[in-house]
Amino acid sequence: MKPLILQSDFGYSDGAVSAMHGVAYTVNPELSIHNLTHNIPPYDVWEGSCRLVQTVGYWPKGSVFVSVVDPGVGSDRLSVVAKTKSGHYIVTPDNGTLTHVAVEYGIEELREIDETINRLPGSAHSHTFHGRDIYSYTGARLAAGVITFEEVGPVLGEEYLVTLPIMEPRVEGDQVCGTIDTHDVRYGSLWTNIPRELFLELGMELGQYVRVHIENDRGDVFSAPLKYVRSFADVSVGEALIYTNSLDNIAVAINRGSFARAYSVGQGTHWKVSFRYPLADAPHA
Repeated sequence: MKPLILQSDFGYSDGAVSAMHGVAYTVNPELSIHNLTHNIPPYDVWEGSCRLVQTVGYWPKGSVFVSVVDPGVGSDRLSVVAKTKSGHYIVTPDNGTLTHVAVEYGIEELREIDETINRLPGSAHSHTFHGRDIYSYTGARLAAGVITFEEVGPVLGEEYLVTLPIMEPRVEGDQVCGTIDTHDVRYGSLWTNIPRELFLELGMELGQYVRVHIENDRGDVFSAPLKYVRSFADVSVGEALIYTNSLDNIAVAINRGSFARAYSVGQGTHWKVSFRYPLADAPHA
């Protein structure tokens, strides 16, 4: 028996999440079922992809994730189970949800769900709740050992894996460039796709100032020198800062404030960020 972890954009205002749990328990009432989040913004596949990569690696090998952010439900998009090279399983529509996991962990094998076998009995005429009827049901069968990964359905070639466009972080002279992948939602910090080690190639140390520049398709949004620090308490309340987040990537925040709200910053590949060092006009540390 393996853990079953559910994620969706369903929210908690109706019975959708409870129905997913119920279907899983009908497969085996002894299953260990957990929620990753059900507060993904509606239809936001990118956000679903980011939340998966934030979480997957902290669960034991063999854990089964069900991720349902499915604006194309009922269409010809494929329903799949991916086995990652880290040994985890992800049950999901093949619509880009696997983008960040594929980059971070790699996909060992992808299989299309055979819905003639792996579908909730009696649900064949329902075409708008695959999270319950296909994904939760298949995920539960896999986690409970009712089926093996090979019994999910036929193998798909890597060309069938749908991924969203991403921009690889890079060093350009005296700056490192990347994108704002997502936010630390509750606190409004900006989480970039720039690894700490790449950032440190610029040569700065803790306590030094680095110029942060943020822009989107419409133009510049923010540009100022900020101090690179270990944690929030290393700067004054209300002061902006650069730090390393829990994924070992570089992030920007305001101590006890929301950077995203203060400067109306979004997320995704059209939100670009750069860090420049050294600075000729750096404030005194």
